[in-house]
Amino acid sequence: MDKMIIYIHGFGGSGKGTKATLFREFFGNKKRKYLAPSLSYVPDLAISTLEEIIQNCNTKDVRLIGSSLGGFYAIYLSQKFNIKSVLINPATTVTKTLKSITQNEKRALNYFDLSYFEFNENHLKMLEKYKIKKEELRLQNFLVMLQKDDDVIEYQVAKELFNGAKMIITSGGGHSFNGIEEYFEEIDNFLA
Repeated sequence: MDKMIIYIHGFGGSGKGTKATLFREFFGNKKRKYLAPSLSYVPDLAISTLEEIIQNCNTKDVRLIGSSLGGFYAIYLSQKFNIKSVLINPATTVTKTLKSITQNEKRALNYFDLSYFEFNENHLKMLEKYKIKKEELRLQNFLVMLQKDDDVIEYQVAKELFNGAKMIITSGGGHSFNGIEEYFEEIDNFLA
């Protein structure tokens, strides 16, 4: 498989996060092309960075893995470029989710260096234009991975939205998708 696999981190995350690192090691051992960029917290900048990366590859050879907000971005990009994506606890109601996370305090934590950044109404408005309607989804392009005890997103919403797509739903777990490495081979096979 000579595909470029791009990992898209979640809100406040980085290309050096736990899942990004685990995937980097897994795909590195398999001699796969893998990229996990650290993206801006500004949605338009994050999307434009990802679009540039995809457009500088042969689009048909790109595959995406997106976690949480990265899953939301992967949905948009998968639809735009017609590419396969793995969504890990995707933030399908992203503006609602981020509004609830940042409502009491406009500062959000960057998990890489523990600094803070401002996330505001303009950022929420930016996210609105990347929403994809259910009827537009190319369900065959998605593997959706959900854990029922996710404390950030409502897994049932993603389950309903992607009804008809390939899914892995497990009991317990959490928003970071505990035990993700148990599914690496299945993810690799889907992306092939």
